[in-house]
Amino acid sequence: MNWMKRIVIMCVCLVFGMYFNSLAQSEPKNNQALFEDFSYRQGSTYRTASGKPGPTYWQNAASYVIDVTLDDANHTLSGNVVITYTNNSPEALDFVWLHLEQNRFKSDSRGTLTTPIQGNRYGGDVEGGYTITNVQAALAKRNSPSSSRHLISDTRMQVFLPEPIPAKGGQAVISMDFSFKIPEKGMDRMGRLQVRDGTIYALAQWYPKVAVFDDVTGWNIEPYLGAGEFYLEYGDFDYKVTVPYNHIVVGSGELVNSSEVLTKTQQERMSLAAKSDTTVHIVRADEVKQLAQLRPTQSGTLTWRFKIQNARDVAFASSKAFIWDAAKIDLPSGKKAMAQSAYPVESDGNDAWGRSTEYSKASIEHYSERWFEYPYPVAVNVAADINGMEYPGLNFCSYKSTGASLWNVTDHEFGHNWFPMIVGTNERRYAWMDEGFNTFINHYSSLEFNDGEYGSTLNQTRRYLSWFNNPNREGIDTYPDVANTANLGMIAYMKPAIGLLMLREYILGHERFDNAFSAYIEAWAYKNPQPSDFFNIMENVAGENLNWFWKGWFYGTENIDLAIENVVPYGGNKVIILANKGGVPMPVLLEISYADGTEERIKLPVEIWQRGDQWNHLLKTNKEIKRVEIDPDKVLPDINIANDSWPNSIYE
Repeated sequence: MNWMKRIVIMCVCLVFGMYFNSLAQSEPKNNQALFEDFSYRQGSTYRTASGKPGPTYWQNAASYVIDVTLDDANHTLSGNVVITYTNNSPEALDFVWLHLEQNRFKSDSRGTLTTPIQGNRYGGDVEGGYTITNVQAALAKRNSPSSSRHLISDTRMQVFLPEPIPAKGGQAVISMDFSFKIPEKGMDRMGRLQVRDGTIYALAQWYPKVAVFDDVTGWNIEPYLGAGEFYLEYGDFDYKVTVPYNHIVVGSGELVNSSEVLTKTQQERMSLAAKSDTTVHIVRADEVKQLAQLRPTQSGTLTWRFKIQNARDVAFASSKAFIWDAAKIDLPSGKKAMAQSAYPVESDGNDAWGRSTEYSKASIEHYSERWFEYPYPVAVNVAADINGMEYPGLNFCSYKSTGASLWNVTDHEFGHNWFPMIVGTNERRYAWMDEGFNTFINHYSSLEFNDGEYGSTLNQTRRYLSWFNNPNREGIDTYPDVANTANLGMIAYMKPAIGLLMLREYILGHERFDNAFSAYIEAWAYKNPQPSDFFNIMENVAGENLNWFWKGWFYGTENIDLAIENVVPYGGNKVIILANKGGVPMPVLLEISYADGTEERIKLPVEIWQRGDQWNHLLKTNKEIKRVEIDPDKVLPDINIANDSWPNSIYE
């Protein structure tokens, strides 16, 4: 081949190369990366790919016998705990980790030292902490040697066994004496409040408790710092609380010695409340000042005993200032439980805590009917200097709350009995599986209560657009203890709740979502799911690959911005030109309004965005179009509302 032919061929190849390169550049960007797997979600014998516990799933258990005394002169709690720990794991354990959460209230605790100078909600007293003595640990078998060896590190305690706890069912017994000064300010989760007729003691994080050992992390021993809450094993509790004779005690679980601590009149009122749909007073407002004369004894102390089964924690409250009322809770199976409220006279009134038991009953009955039956014998709402905090069968809510505020906090805290008390998620790592899921179910409870007396604002998703446009926003997956406190309400509560709302109301529809969400609760009741378990079961039951949604909404900070760029005629029909300008793809629900007054809705699947950020939809109609709108029900928190309808001024 001579040199001239070579030059011609090279020129031709160059021209065609430039031509094909220009075509390639004009091709839309491929968005497949938005739809691919984003985390390890393969199944195992412990946790299946379908999202259920596997055939060899295991979790350990911890049951407690506790006996404590409240000293109201010195504001201290002291006593003894005996823990029976069952090792169901496939490995022997040489030691057991416990949480000592009262050690958070020390000046040198990690939580104190990581609290900003300006403080935050999770500040607290710093002159407390446990005194731990008489530690003993041994296997639960005859003639087993005992050890007192232990190590305390901030809010964690490592107890060593003289011989390993056998795998697959071995048991150990750990006991110790403990005492602490009850903080006045207890991180907005517990503490004490002085009211007109006495002190309200709200006792939580009050006993040494076992940390979770699981198949994902091993020992979950994150320190107790502030925003991160709890992750605990399930077990049975038998606890006694000795208090001054003139106190009323309410607690998680069933009061099993009412005949010893209540007068005959109070017992009769309690029996009446157990059959009543309306509130019955056990201690009336006009009786609080004479409560000392209305007790079985007029001096010394009384010991109240409570039991609860298959729970992960317990809390209680004690005071001589309590009004105490109750009513029956009807459960779907035909079983009954009891709603109770304890509050001071400052909180009384029909516009305030006088309706607390009504709210509590309605909340528990709603969630039991809709999702999973409430498992505990009582549901107690306690007025305290705490904005809102939940424990199995018992809440602490602000004694200042009234009206809609009291309904909202009561309903929210009781909703936590489903997340994370029944479905036992790790709140210290995944606050969104606790707060977010609960905020979502609160939406429907509020819509139902008393025909929407207080309503819900969760579906007003666009009221949060300023946060979604904030460059300092963080992702849902941010650990609560390191999240900016200005973001915590959104990333733990609102954004995940909006995510579930979009799944139910916009992406999957009611039936598919409800089937999947109910299957998740049923599969993981009294167990410990991970995020991947939730993702897997939702996809498997609903029949939908939602990688794009989990990745975009739960594990990122991108936003939704769907747009209509134009509507143009095409061969006697119309073409709607759509664009995805955000980082989170979404199905596109269109409402087309015609000039003749008719309307129709069309839903385009999310897969239109796999091929690129623009899509042309052929609308087979020769009718004149008056308006086209994306998301007509305004479910999506689309960050640019100016481009979600046509005609609009953006593209004119």
